Amino acid sequence: MKNEAPVLLEKHDGVAVVSLNRPRLLNAYNMAMRDALFEALEAVRDDPEIRAMILRGNGRAFCSGGDLNEFGSAPSVVVAREARWRRDVWGLLYNLPKPTIAAVHGIVAGGGFEMALLCDLCIAADDARFFYPETGVAMIPGVAGTQTTPRLAGWGRALDLVLTGREISAAQALEWGLIAEVVAAGRLRQSAMRLAQGMTRLMPDLVRRLKQAVNEGMDASLDEGLRLEARLGLA
Repeated sequence: MKNEAPVLLEKHDGVAVVSLNRPRLLNAYNMAMRDALFEALEAVRDDPEIRAMILRGNGRAFCSGGDLNEFGSAPSVVVAREARWRRDVWGLLYNLPKPTIAAVHGIVAGGGFEMALLCDLCIAADDARFFYPETGVAMIPGVAGTQTTPRLAGWGRALDLVLTGREISAAQALEWGLIAEVVAAGRLRQSAMRLAQGMTRLMPDLVRRLKQAVNEGMDASLDEGLRLEARLGLA
């Protein structure tokens, strides 16, 4: 049945709403969800009617991270790595040429936390709790968290989060620059939709160039970034 799919995709007046849909397991991320999310993101990328995207989770949590029941189940490390490169979900999410908004609530852990940081903006319900549990199971964050977190929160705070695995509130995540806004839980979807609909009024090519200027400029010197900005401004 459609409602049992691990990822659901809806369209509302130019906005795609992508919902993680394993609520009984707090939207733990498994291979089926990976494949379904990859297909949903491709559909968002390729649909000219979609001008912005919201990523959210059904049930009591946004995403509790990777499904531990699947860890170590791949036939070999080589096969697991090949599958990951063949379907680069996180590269696809980060490089979408359309505005992306994570609307998170409840548990936002591990890969779920990292997924939210790969979106352009993150809005959190006031009940959201953010943490990286990977250290406790002898792993490092593997969905770009070691790269996105210091870029947003700074070096010291990023090390604090990834080394201790401690939990922070939505208010603290806002203070640290990890998220853009905190809203009441009952207003989360409405707030995200209002923001997304505002972005649908932007020209798609302008959005693409703005995202390219900011994302590529992060890894460039100021002089290189200024040249990139000038080039994209004349495009």
